[in-house]
Amino acid sequence: MILLNGIKNFISNMNTFTLVLWAILIGWGIWELIQYFRRKNSAVALESEEFKKDLRKKQLVDVREKDDFDAGHILGARNIPFFEIKQRHVELRKDQPIYLYEAGTYAAYRAAIELRKHGFEDLFVLKDGYDNWEGRIKRNKKKIED
Repeated sequence: MILLNGIKNFISNMNTFTLVLWAILIGWGIWELIQYFRRKNSAVALESEEFKKDLRKKQLVDVREKDDFDAGHILGARNIPFFEIKQRHVELRKDQPIYLYEAGTYAAYRAAIELRKHGFEDLFVLKDGYDNWEGRIKRNKKKIED
């Protein structure tokens, strides 16, 4: 009861701008919390060692931009940038697991959310991202212009 009275007094002493600002901040915090759980529930996070197992039997997707992919990527990965997942999800098979990765994990989880919307179920994300990958990689050779 004392806490409730304290909150009422706190709110009644605020001006309209401060009250609106607090409401926006609380709303934004709730939205971020919901998005965090949506990302975490969209795919299973795997450590590098688990991610490496039988990569040839899985669909390996790098969701970074093409320039980053060309600079270096996990051997056997295909590049479908995060912003193209909505249009290019038809290139993926629903009957095989999909392993997603990027420099960190944020875009990979968001890609997993988008893929879930299209009926994909076996989705996995590289826990520490490509920046901490210690497995085999491939770098595309740049063309030497004369």
